[in-house]
Amino acid sequence: MWMNINQTYATPHSMNAWAHLPSPSAGWRRVKRISTDGVTNTFLLLALAKATNKQAHVTVDGANEITAVYF
Repeated sequence: MWMNINQTYATPHSMNAWAHLPSPSAGWRRVKRISTDGVTNTFLLLALAKATNKQAHVTVDGANEITAVYF
């Protein structure tokens, strides 16, 4: 679903990246931890969308984890 990203958050720990999404997927959602590079690249797209105030298409799976982002 296309949406603006409210906030992003990451820590230096391995594969720990989050984004706060608006409705209907409202709330903090973790980037799915499949691979280190995948988490990093997904987080970078989320942060870029937030920084440039552009909408991103975010896919959230049944476990409420972010699995894909593009814009």
